[in-house]
Amino acid sequence: MRNDMRKVMLAVAVLGAMSFASCKKDYTCDCKKVYTGGSSSTTVNDGSYTFKDNRARAEKKCDDLETTGSDILGSYSRECQID
Repeated sequence: MRNDMRKVMLAVAVLGAMSFASCKKDYTCDCKKVYTGGSSSTTVNDGSYTFKDNRARAEKKCDDLETTGSDILGSYSRECQID
């Protein structure tokens, strides 16, 4: 009986570790800058980032990369999203 209990506990531990590890995977966050001027807009790729995490945390990290500002090309909004 004691050996059976050890096997069950080991199986539970292995399954628990596998389910925890499987939550993290690579998510790619693609960012672009959208310049607007008058009635037109221009979109420029602005980087790609990989986050090894669960989806919710990867999306949060990706969202944190969004910003607005201006540079030599004008005013922009930086939009990022997980593919």
